[in-house]
Amino acid sequence: MAAGDLRSYFRLLRHNPAFTRFWLAGVISHIGNWFNYIGIFVLLSSHTGSGQAVSWFLIAKFLPAFLWGPMAGVVADRLPRKMIMIAGDLIRAVLVLGYLFVDSADYLWLVYVLALSQETVWSFTDPARRASVPNLCAKEELKVANSLSGATWSVMLAVGAALGGFVTALFGWQTAILVDAATFILSAAILTTLPLPHQRRAKPAITSWSSLIGLTDLQEGWRYILQRKETMRLILVKSGWAMAGGIMVMLTVFGEQVFGGENGGKSGILYSARGIGAALGPVTAWKLFGEERPEMIRAIGFGFFMAAASYLCFSQSPSLIPAAFFVFFAHLGGSVQWVFSTTILQETVPDSFRGRVFAAEMGLLTLVLSISTWLTGFILDLGADPRLVTAGLAACFLLPGLAWSMTAILPAGAANAQSKKQ
Repeated sequence: MAAGDLRSYFRLLRHNPAFTRFWLAGVISHIGNWFNYIGIFVLLSSHTGSGQAVSWFLIAKFLPAFLWGPMAGVVADRLPRKMIMIAGDLIRAVLVLGYLFVDSADYLWLVYVLALSQETVWSFTDPARRASVPNLCAKEELKVANSLSGATWSVMLAVGAALGGFVTALFGWQTAILVDAATFILSAAILTTLPLPHQRRAKPAITSWSSLIGLTDLQEGWRYILQRKETMRLILVKSGWAMAGGIMVMLTVFGEQVFGGENGGKSGILYSARGIGAALGPVTAWKLFGEERPEMIRAIGFGFFMAAASYLCFSQSPSLIPAAFFVFFAHLGGSVQWVFSTTILQETVPDSFRGRVFAAEMGLLTLVLSISTWLTGFILDLGADPRLVTAGLAACFLLPGLAWSMTAILPAGAANAQSKKQ
């Protein structure tokens, strides 16, 4: 099944009904998520006008995965993943309705409490979800399934962000919150029909409190990662991208303040451009670079440098349209990194460790994102020029790009050359 051939995606959905249900549930919940994001961005901007306020909201969304990620990985490897995903959707449906109580600046603290709670639940569902894909697909379907999932997330970002901005401008941010809650309920209903059997593994012997509460499993997972250099490099790919994670703050600042008007909601256009670029990235990369592992490794490195150049141009954009154009190209490369690193991990990590590996990856990612996001908001509130801040963030993509080139691309190229000589 060729991931660079568009017909493969339709073939997967037509011939794998289990994955199709799984995919459809994700489509529905993703579009609701972006209604939530845009509604809250507009709420915070209108009440505070502060880049730091948006930063703290994003930190509240990022931090739980770092705090709970290690234990979430243990849970994803111990308990039925279908149950985890359904419970997560239902709990989040209730939590997001709490945003409706934020009717003045006096209640803004509730935004951060709810965001922390919502993302704590997500930190348990995401490792279960990503670890489930190889249980629903044959090995030859994995590249297509991951590319489709990444494209779906991106298209829903584009559609959800655009619709979220439109609905928020016309009907208010409260309507966006109601839509988000409804999508979680519908996603849970679809997941109940999913034929995803629990992959039972040998239960660890309960010889101490550490084994009872999962610390033994946690240590076992980190030992697995640290003993495998390729696995360690791959779980750091998304963290490398996250070094410039404050870019997400800048999309909101540029949309609502630099290019903003009376009605607001223009950040939705920039997030839509981000989504369209991320949707097309993996399919384009499969065609340009190829589908073998060495080719995917080269494509990951290229994504870092493409993002650096694109966001440098974004920082100097005179208006919304060219800015959206450069955001599109930046995330054309960023999505390649996400999909390709995830695919290689799913192909190489056994099921019994998969939940812990993906949880460790997400924990590191969100820690770096939180630090980058906080620093960005802090620097903005000191009075720094948003364009200068964005240019600095663009430069942050260069360091992980160079590190990846030296530790992954160059050794892989040398190994291939040596094997050809032999």
